[in-house]
Amino acid sequence: MASPPRALSVSFFVLPLLALLINPATSIRTSIIKLPRRDGSRSAAADTYCESWRLAVETNNAGTWDVLPSSCVDSVARYLNGDQYGSDYDVIVDYALAFAKTVKISGDGKDVWIFDIDETLLTNIGYYKNHGYGVSRSEPFDSKSFNEWVVQGTAPAFAASLRMYNALKKLGFTIVLLTGRDEDQRNVTEINLRDVGYSGWERLILRGPDDQGKSATNYKSEQRSKLIDQGFKIHGNTGDQWSDLLGFAVADRSFKVPNPMYYIP
Repeated sequence: MASPPRALSVSFFVLPLLALLINPATSIRTSIIKLPRRDGSRSAAADTYCESWRLAVETNNAGTWDVLPSSCVDSVARYLNGDQYGSDYDVIVDYALAFAKTVKISGDGKDVWIFDIDETLLTNIGYYKNHGYGVSRSEPFDSKSFNEWVVQGTAPAFAASLRMYNALKKLGFTIVLLTGRDEDQRNVTEINLRDVGYSGWERLILRGPDDQGKSATNYKSEQRSKLIDQGFKIHGNTGDQWSDLLGFAVADRSFKVPNPMYYIP
């Protein structure tokens, strides 16, 4: 086939270019993605930024973070009090139970599923609602006031986690609770858990004197390692912090439930 005349070829290039210059509205969309600002300051797309920030936190792409961006407090409050939070939790539980049903239970009581407690089995939204919905510069974490909340023993259960907990027991899993709470909170923690419907766990592991000062990742990894040394097989682990799940002696599958309020290393 013969090549088109040179003048005609040039016109095919020049005419569209002139159209773009005359009418910018027809310009080609840029392929560059504008990333959110690191300081999280408010912009016209503040809500969009905050949703993106929350995704980065939940996927651990944000890494270590100290405080909730001040511009996202309202967004996080809406999320925690709206339908999306519960829906996200329900979806994660469905995936966890789908995996659990594939595990062949030996029947020797050694097939373990681990749960964290705060923001996993029990929700402390009642506390954080009165304290800025998380750890922010305007509302830093106050361990004294939080411990006062804990000893009241009134934290409700997550409906999704209670559903998951009971389903795992029916499947034959041995339940181990591994929390960052201190040993002197054992009694109130057990009462709170039973009051809201949890029962039948094999062990409740809390921080003892030798665990003080350890990062959550190291403390929980050490406790999981002890379980493995005792012959337990850790098939599943559920927590709201990456430090509940990562480290060493990890579960076959780990399931991170949402928590955009604070980060514990």
